[in-house]
Amino acid sequence: MTHDHQPEILRYTAFSADPAGGNPAGVVLDAAGLDEARMLAIAAELGYSESAFLTERTGDGAYTIRFFSPKAEVPFCGHATVATALALAERDGPGELEFSTPAGQVPVSVVREGGELRATLTSVAPHVEETAPADLAEALAALNWAAADLDPALPPRISYAGARHLVLAAATRERLADLDYDFARLEALMRRLGLTTLQLVYREGPDLFHVRDPFPVGGVVEDPATGAAAAAFGAYARELGLVPEAAVLTLRQGADMGRPGTLTVELRAGDARVRVSGTGTRIG
Repeated sequence: MTHDHQPEILRYTAFSADPAGGNPAGVVLDAAGLDEARMLAIAAELGYSESAFLTERTGDGAYTIRFFSPKAEVPFCGHATVATALALAERDGPGELEFSTPAGQVPVSVVREGGELRATLTSVAPHVEETAPADLAEALAALNWAAADLDPALPPRISYAGARHLVLAAATRERLADLDYDFARLEALMRRLGLTTLQLVYREGPDLFHVRDPFPVGGVVEDPATGAAAAAFGAYARELGLVPEAAVLTLRQGADMGRPGTLTVELRAGDARVRVSGTGTRIG
């Protein structure tokens, strides 16, 4: 059945209401008849950083979901989660969803604000860990960054909220804008450390950040809007005391690629989980 089943492949962008902005994702709302090889082939054919596949409906608004980059399955993908939630909301109406991901349970709430749908995902429990000096040195070498290019107020850490991301903060917006890295070298380091992306950050204001996400392990140079990394960054910012325990952060991503998007990160007092929200729209 795996190759006889021809699923409908939807294309959505997440974290922008403009089809030319944000991060595009493939969405298959009925992937029950697809095996892993077919899902990977669809993701590779689309060429987006990730595509999402609903493999089983487990209850009212509850689904099992899997995520594939063009090269491999990933445990969690924020923008494809948002894209899938918006696709379901357009089909079934706004409301509460529950996605069973390889990383754990991820609730998503979809509401209509004016003429736009907005999805908010709630991450799995996050954690933050130190970065070994040798690993940091290798990351900087692969990026062609000097140690002086880092913002000492935002120290390097590896943060997890469904997937692992190395957070590195640039001292200037110009440093962040000038991204020209050694693809193979960075990919090798990321595979060794089990990283999904690097979350490169520049802090413009107390709650406003510009971010970029190299994604060589997924087979693409850069991810335009990265929900999983946004969740990890929220956990990082709270863990290091960079923001209050309860805060709303704005992350701007994709402008340097010509695909601007906005991710909203919410931290709540007494809840370790991180909420990431954004709009989206169907492509084509």
